[in-house]
Amino acid sequence: MVDLTNESELTPQLEAVGEGRLEADVEIERFADQGRCIAHIDGRVVFVRFALPGEKVRIRIDEPHNRKDRFWTAEVTKVYEASSYRVDPSWPLAGPLAWGGGVGGADLTHVSLDGQLVWKRTSIEEQLRRIGKVDDPHVPVLRVPQDEEAGVGGLHWRTRAEFIADDLGYVSMRRRESHDRVRVKDMPLASKQVLEVAEHLDLFNLRFEPGDHIRITAPEPRDGQTSDVESGNWALLVNHELKEGREYVRERVELADGKACEYSVLASGFWQMHRMAPQVLVRDVLKLAQDFALKTEKLSDDDVIWDLYSGSGLFTVPLASRIVPHGQVLAIEGSQQAVSSAVKNAERNNVENITEIAGDVLQSLRHLKKNLSELAAPKLVVLDPPRAGAGKKVVEQIAQAQTPVVIYVSCDPASLARDIAVFREKGYELSFIHAHDIYPMTHHVETVVVLSRTGVNKYGEVSFC
Repeated sequence: MVDLTNESELTPQLEAVGEGRLEADVEIERFADQGRCIAHIDGRVVFVRFALPGEKVRIRIDEPHNRKDRFWTAEVTKVYEASSYRVDPSWPLAGPLAWGGGVGGADLTHVSLDGQLVWKRTSIEEQLRRIGKVDDPHVPVLRVPQDEEAGVGGLHWRTRAEFIADDLGYVSMRRRESHDRVRVKDMPLASKQVLEVAEHLDLFNLRFEPGDHIRITAPEPRDGQTSDVESGNWALLVNHELKEGREYVRERVELADGKACEYSVLASGFWQMHRMAPQVLVRDVLKLAQDFALKTEKLSDDDVIWDLYSGSGLFTVPLASRIVPHGQVLAIEGSQQAVSSAVKNAERNNVENITEIAGDVLQSLRHLKKNLSELAAPKLVVLDPPRAGAGKKVVEQIAQAQTPVVIYVSCDPASLARDIAVFREKGYELSFIHAHDIYPMTHHVETVVVLSRTGVNKYGEVSFC
């Protein structure tokens, strides 16, 4: 795939090639966002897919290229001088169009696992400097230990896989930035359990109606749970309607104390996608709560915790049972279906000290003193907002409550950095930060931070195994 012709001098001039396409030879300068890198042509910024800093490459400009935007987007077609982090695409179908790829879902498939960690660390640190105004941030990005032990090479982690039926009704994926659909007969990012279900259904040979949306949900078996698809703990959904399996699937999160939390989750709903992510993140949040709250005597086991954007109760249940067993957890979530699941999950785990609110987080917090005054002064806030972040007004509500410690779980470095900037304006400092690579082969990354009013620790001083 990689053409190393050692052309040392590149002049970034546009050339017209067949069918009006524009190409140029450029040198890649640095990482950017969304799995892209930056080059320049005649002073114009070009965001390039499937590139790496320091490389000399040929790129094809995306159409339309007569637009007057301040930047263009492009894709690598040939590599002259490769980065040490470059590898042959682990999933060629998700690689560059010029190399027979083009489907989305793995925009870092050309990058080694070490290189992916560097990319994600750089991205988070850049957003913290530029948007969060954090001086000299250092953000470790951790691989999921079970991924390393299994030697899956960044593959086989998704417990949810989605497809679309092509014009003939076969399972396919959309080609990037187009309406073209490419038939697929495999999904390398899918977990082994998802692939077992797909084989059981003969999914890749089935015919659906063209344009159908197809989803498989198959939780990771744990602690003696059978991996046999005959157990039925999986779902096939077509256009969001259950066709086979279960409407609700069982998820299990094993904790560091040797016990576990059991969950029932809507198969069509949101749940952390990596097979080990729920366990990794719950253990992380609990340890941070212990280190930054309980150990500093700011939080007692009979105090109040807020769990904002609480979903189906992933963090709510262990926080209530492990951190404040004699206190209360207030959980606020916008999805009524998720709240219904969360209530059932609390009952399933025999946890009674949870108050669930189904509603907008901001509006719920604004009315809290009037409706639930006894829960209006939390000693710890845990929040896991959607990609857009919590936003200034939610952060202000947390600050007004005089919360000593905040644990923030984020799937987007830019929105995280914006919210951190607001927290810092309100008197909080960044006490701890690291990230988890729960989205290998993609530019996505999950970051966990602690913000505190009194500076319990400087970030990076707490070690995690």
